[in-house]
Amino acid sequence: PPPLLCPPPSPHAPATRGAPSSSSALPCFVFSPLQALLLRNGTFIYGPVSAICAQSSAPTDPCPFTFFWKDLHHRSTIFHNAPMPYSVFFNGGDAFHEGSLRVPSAGCVHLTTSAAQTSYNTLNVGDVVAVVR
Repeated sequence: PPPLLCPPPSPHAPATRGAPSSSSALPCFVFSPLQALLLRNGTFIYGPVSAICAQSSAPTDPCPFTFFWKDLHHRSTIFHNAPMPYSVFFNGGDAFHEGSLRVPSAGCVHLTTSAAQTSYNTLNVGDVVAVVR
């Protein structure tokens, strides 16, 4: 089968904070409502792993986006200082981060601790995420 390729980032993605990744083989984190996987040059390098997307009242937008910020010990400024460890932000306030796989978020993608650590350590500002349904 042909390799899976990451789509180009959205032209509506927020401005990148920090230096973009210099790699010519950018990783891509692809997410569907219950799974996430990491690709590089169309090849699986991690996953699929369990994940949960946002609740239906505040869905995770489906589109390719560019990661624009990372924060190892992030705490929500909107949801009562809730912890969001290993956050990698891709769409305004949306991020991949460690969180409950039983409780949907308000736009973020929850991952297990291990998956959140791997995404945080692998992904860089300027890399692409494809949110698919």
